[in-house]
Amino acid sequence: MENQQGKNMSISFETFTWKIQYFSKQNTKNLRSKAFPIGHHRWRIRLYPLRKDVNHFSLYLMVADSLPAYGWSRNTYFKLVLTNQVDANKSIVKETQQKFNGGYRSWGSTFLSLSDFYDPNQGYLVSNTCIIEAHVCVSDIPPHAIKLNKTSSISPSSDSNLLDDQETESTDGSETLTSATCRSSRTEDEDECPDLTLKDIIDLDSLGEEEASFVPLVEDACMWHPDLIQSQRNRSERFKLWAFTCLGQVLHFLKTSKVKDMDEDGCNHLKGLWEELVRSSGFNLTWLEPYVQSALALKSHLERAADMDSLRDNLAAIEIKMKNLKEELAAAEAEFVEARKTLAEARKGYKEIDMNDVLGYSMF
Repeated sequence: MENQQGKNMSISFETFTWKIQYFSKQNTKNLRSKAFPIGHHRWRIRLYPLRKDVNHFSLYLMVADSLPAYGWSRNTYFKLVLTNQVDANKSIVKETQQKFNGGYRSWGSTFLSLSDFYDPNQGYLVSNTCIIEAHVCVSDIPPHAIKLNKTSSISPSSDSNLLDDQETESTDGSETLTSATCRSSRTEDEDECPDLTLKDIIDLDSLGEEEASFVPLVEDACMWHPDLIQSQRNRSERFKLWAFTCLGQVLHFLKTSKVKDMDEDGCNHLKGLWEELVRSSGFNLTWLEPYVQSALALKSHLERAADMDSLRDNLAAIEIKMKNLKEELAAAEAEFVEARKTLAEARKGYKEIDMNDVLGYSMF
């Protein structure tokens, strides 16, 4: 295992090297490294899909463990390096500290334009081979204690708060991490999936305005979960449009709705969309189910939050009432003191007479 002491850091990086040979023959729309262990966790490096509309070369570090949607986090310092095989000083390094959690399972950045990457004279793709390194440290050291390269910018991947990779890969206990290379990024399951995109199996131009708005969300879901497309290959055009539209409705709901929206109406709406999608679409949705169930569980939280608000309002009303009563009591006490003084003054020179005495008179 290769440990590297950060030059300006009190943390130690472990390094994984991913050597991609025969790059032009790889499925660059779904290219990722095999899972590798660092810091008692499993990771992957992923290449941002090189579709026709993409003109940049971007890399992401992503969580490869099977983890719950919520309730976990991983504070991580890492560097992604695109190695220049001609001049090492021109290697591109992106360095950052990020917290991976259920909302952000992958972080990455743009490295250079595709034209520069494919130019062999630039040194990044030589003899149809490129070399990528991930330097990772899982640590709770606070960010202010670490000095990182300020020019490096790494961002969360698009829609990673919804679409995470649940794929797992078994490793035996004797496996160790070294600088050995990984020549192929695809798992056996991925090799069985054809290089298809959403536009290859459905006519996007036939979608209405509302359905078309779901396309970016569905495309990202298909990027992380190619089996979505694979499962619909032999379906009719009409069924495929319906299935992906239903998926888009659920993703759009989760993407745009807020916690406060999950009242009875909101939960019933999401539950209806989800049940229809699961019952008839044929998709494997185990990666999405934890998010849906977490959203549906918010109804009871909202009900309890409403009870808490009612109790707080009642407490505030009683507090106001107590304050008013205290003010009234203070005023009454002051009035009592003044009345007692007045009575004392009035008693001076006053003789008490029995009001029941007979007036009477005398005969002599």
